[in-house]
Amino acid sequence: QVQLVESGGGVVQAGGSLRLSCTGSGRTFSNYAMGWFRQAPGKEREFVALIRANGANTLYADSVKDRFTVSRDNAKNTVYLQMNSLKPEDTAVYYCGADHEAWTWRPIGLDPKDVGSWGQGTQVTVSS
Repeated sequence: QVQLVESGGGVVQAGGSLRLSCTGSGRTFSNYAMGWFRQAPGKEREFVALIRANGANTLYADSVKDRFTVSRDNAKNTVYLQMNSLKPEDTAVYYCGADHEAWTWRPIGLDPKDVGSWGQGTQVTVSS
C-alpha cells in the first residue's frame, strides 16, 4: 500500500488561495490515479478532483471547476491541489486518495469506495 501525507491546509479569507500537497511512499506512486476529496462536518466525503497516473487527464467536481487545479510531479511522488477564489463553502477536511487499481482512469470521477489508500487529511477553513 502507498502511504500518503497531506499538507498545506490552513485558514484563509474568502477569495484567497491555498495549495495542498500530498506526498506518497511505498508502492509505485506514479502507477496510480490520484484523487482529492473533502468532508465537511456532518456531511459525507465528496469527490473534488482526479488526475491520471501520468498526469495527462484531469477531472473536477462542478463545484470547484475553474477554481481548483490538480497536478502531479511523479519524480517527487507528489500531487497538488491549487485552490483559488476560495469560498466559505469550501471549508472542510481535504483528503488525497490513491485509486486501488493501477493504470485505471475513471472518466466520471473517483468514488471513495475505489480508493485504496488515504492520507490523514488537512483542514481548510475559509472565513467570510
